[in-house]
Amino acid sequence: MTDHTTDWPDHLTGDARPLEVGILLFERHTALDLVGPYTAFALAGMKVHLVSETLDPVVSDDGGLAIVPTTTFDDCPRQLDILFVGGGLVDRVMLDPAAIAFLQDRGATASCITAVCNGTLVLAAAGLLDGYRAATHWASRKELAQLGVEVSTERVCIDRNRFSGGGVTAGIDFGLTVIAHTLGEKAAKFAQLVMEYDPEPPFNAGSPESAGPELVALRTRFMTGPDTALRNAVSRVLERRAASSSHPVPDANTGLAAGIVNT
Repeated sequence: MTDHTTDWPDHLTGDARPLEVGILLFERHTALDLVGPYTAFALAGMKVHLVSETLDPVVSDDGGLAIVPTTTFDDCPRQLDILFVGGGLVDRVMLDPAAIAFLQDRGATASCITAVCNGTLVLAAAGLLDGYRAATHWASRKELAQLGVEVSTERVCIDRNRFSGGGVTAGIDFGLTVIAHTLGEKAAKFAQLVMEYDPEPPFNAGSPESAGPELVALRTRFMTGPDTALRNAVSRVLERRAASSSHPVPDANTGLAAGIVNT
């Protein structure tokens, strides 16, 4: 990975090449998953591409927020410094041949391959997390493990050039971490200051452990449909792998598929 620390902030004034970031946009994404990292990357002077199959607006998982892509799969720069996937209702994009082909193509040369929330399942479906450790939303850890990924419970997980964040709001921590590793702490702290990222949450309910069983059960009932769709998508990915001799199916009960670590 190239060290750009000494270049910053020269690239903000056009004196050095900015890092190229490709963010996959897909229907039913969770907007905050990508808006947090997007904001951090942009403030650090990176050139961010919002990539989709077409330039049509892409609607979020709540159906009320649309984001307009800046480029298509075909026109996105071939060489990306950072490839990023956010989460959301990912069952369809995990099985979308065009999106998976794009990730596999750019992932073959990207310096950093990254995701937040259950966007890591999309990377896993593309085979980009084989042999790596990654974080995801707490409710998606079992499904990520089934895809053969060693699951971390860290808020931000780094395994070589794979960077991943936990659920939704972890995207800001993730974005700042990626900036620190690519441009240096000064750039990351600058982005944090401009965002005034100085969190003091009003409640201590941001994890299953702190929220307690009643709220966890409420979330489970609320998300029954999406959770079922995600499990079905994972099963279909595993079926496709079983049909391919080049990509064996992980054992759901042994090895990496069963491993959830906190390191």
